[in-house]
Amino acid sequence: MKWPNVPDCFGWLALDRRGQWRMRDEFAQQNRLPGQVIQHVALNDFISRNYACDELGRYFFQNGPQRVFITLDATPWIARIIPNEQGTEFLTQCHNVIDPGSALSDENGNIYIVGKVNQTIYDGNSHVNENGQFLKGASQAIALLHDHDLDYFSELAKLREEACSFGGSWIWQGKELPLDPVHSQELATRFHYQATPQS
Repeated sequence: MKWPNVPDCFGWLALDRRGQWRMRDEFAQQNRLPGQVIQHVALNDFISRNYACDELGRYFFQNGPQRVFITLDATPWIARIIPNEQGTEFLTQCHNVIDPGSALSDENGNIYIVGKVNQTIYDGNSHVNENGQFLKGASQAIALLHDHDLDYFSELAKLREEACSFGGSWIWQGKELPLDPVHSQELATRFHYQATPQS
């Protein structure tokens, strides 16, 4: 089935630093306001279920034939440390588990978790389907750690001061993982995402 040609939507939906989806109308966009937090549980779940990225690193959710591109206030994923039966785990705003391999600390004291996340990637160059193909699988991703979990993370970490940030290591489920300094402006290029997608 071929979908009707519906224009892509840019600027109207954002993911904030706390993992909340925000609706940004024209007034919010023009005045650089954060926009209204989406409170509707079913709509939040719908966005999370249909969250994907394309080969250009633009994140969006597929709403029927329309693609709604998402402005990222930080990174494509926001991580929380959540208790589970084994102890704790990292979960994204879409309830995907992150399997961490390392962490980064930037010049503002933010912590980013780097690891494998099950995500949906749209392959527009697919020869299987003229509309492109959605592929699901684990791939390397970066997630800003929610600020409510920074104290807990600091209890796991052994820090040393670096030139503009912190380095060191941290313990996660019995493993020692690296914590390295990073400049926030490097993140989008290094992890291949567009914070403000353009058509």
